[in-house]
Amino acid sequence: MKTNVGTLDRALRIVGGLALIALAFAGTIGPWGYIGILPLATALVGSCPAYTLLGVDTCPTPRR
Repeated sequence: MKTNVGTLDRALRIVGGLALIALAFAGTIGPWGYIGILPLATALVGSCPAYTLLGVDTCPTPRR
């Protein structure tokens, strides 16, 4: 898989995913908060299937 998630995007996904999971665990937003696993997983892997379908790439281009 090609990496298409940049550094800032990864950081935001990790923070958001962990926040959703924590809120779900605390019972604040219910079980739907466990959807935070998806942004967390895509941040850890570095590739987002939705970005691939939409043609989005937030990784900086490598310098030659």
